Amino acid sequence: MHDVNGNAQADRRTDTQTISGRDSLRWLWLVGAVIVLDQLTKWLIVDSFQLYQRISVFPFFDLVRLHNTGAAFSLFADGSGWQRWFFTGLATIISGVILWWQWHLPRERHRLLSLGLALVLAGAIGNVIDRMVYGHVIDFLLIYVGEYAWPAFNVADSAITVGVTFVIWDHLFLEKKRGGRRAADLEGKDRRSTDP
Repeated sequence: MHDVNGNAQADRRTDTQTISGRDSLRWLWLVGAVIVLDQLTKWLIVDSFQLYQRISVFPFFDLVRLHNTGAAFSLFADGSGWQRWFFTGLATIISGVILWWQWHLPRERHRLLSLGLALVLAGAIGNVIDRMVYGHVIDFLLIYVGEYAWPAFNVADSAITVGVTFVIWDHLFLEKKRGGRRAADLEGKDRRSTDP
């Protein structure tokens, strides 16, 4: 009787902690939507603005056309050209890791983490498209206060920033509530506990 109850509890625990697998693909609609928005806004800027052209929208916000050969927010933009292939390769690896991570997440109670990973993936792909097509990333959003300005960015950079924030928030505040264990680990333990 005890073994039957133990198996039943293990089955219930496994049901709620099954890895996402193909269910993780449901986030691809968001990835696609962000990529389309990113590329559309960049196309509009390239079509409407000359390089370095700047239009004031609010006292703290301008639209501008800049070409960034570096990373997000113009990091390493002064490099000699190695950045294009380095960041393209890095983003490709990160995209693969994110897809693997999404696939192996538990199916339940990881919505914020899944959302964050999807946004990071979309942003990475959006900027990789720029690097492959233009050899640089198109930035056009500029926030500033007086003479102090944040490096220009784009929709892909924004998606990466928001996504990373969600991932960090999930790790700091939500992972402990879930017990801090992956679905694959729990399934492995359940299988071992039910072995004769």
